[in-house]
Amino acid sequence: MIPRICITLFVSVALFSCSSTKITSDYDKEADFSKYQDFHYLGWAKESGEIVNDIDKRRIEEAFGNEFKKRGITFVDQEEADAAVSLFIVVDQKTGTTAYTDYYGGMGGMGYGYGHGYPGWGWGGGMSTTRYQEYDYLVGTLVVDVFDTETKKLVWQGVSSGTINEKTKNREARIQKVARAIMANYPVAIPK
Repeated sequence: MIPRICITLFVSVALFSCSSTKITSDYDKEADFSKYQDFHYLGWAKESGEIVNDIDKRRIEEAFGNEFKKRGITFVDQEEADAAVSLFIVVDQKTGTTAYTDYYGGMGGMGYGYGHGYPGWGWGGGMSTTRYQEYDYLVGTLVVDVFDTETKKLVWQGVSSGTINEKTKNREARIQKVARAIMANYPVAIPK
């Protein structure tokens, strides 16, 4: 098991350098999304607060704030907002297996013989060897929940999940890209 401090380091350095990112979303089909004119953040879940540094938290909040703003929904610092948004991150350790087959594991012999009255050479292939190797990897999941502040009900959820790698270049741009990808499924489109 990877210690918590190691996971913290991985996430704060590399959460948004996920490869093969999968985006999903769901929403309450009875909710009137046109009534949400402003929103406030509910804060980070305790576990997320421990694994994401403050700089990345601000980047994530700003990225989603910009995406909501594009849709006419303004961030406010008060609880009287029409909608409340929560953000949290989960990191799971997974185990994968790779296999490698070595077809040159052994050579057969060569021989001389007769077949159907004709002389000829023969060759026998050797045995192959397959090796299996297990490896650990981390899967990061960012969840965005939008609640109606009047009813306290969840009206929309967007999720991004992917394998975390160690690339750290352009993290701010990648955070914006992930926020944009998640919000592409939000029921209110960006006006043209």
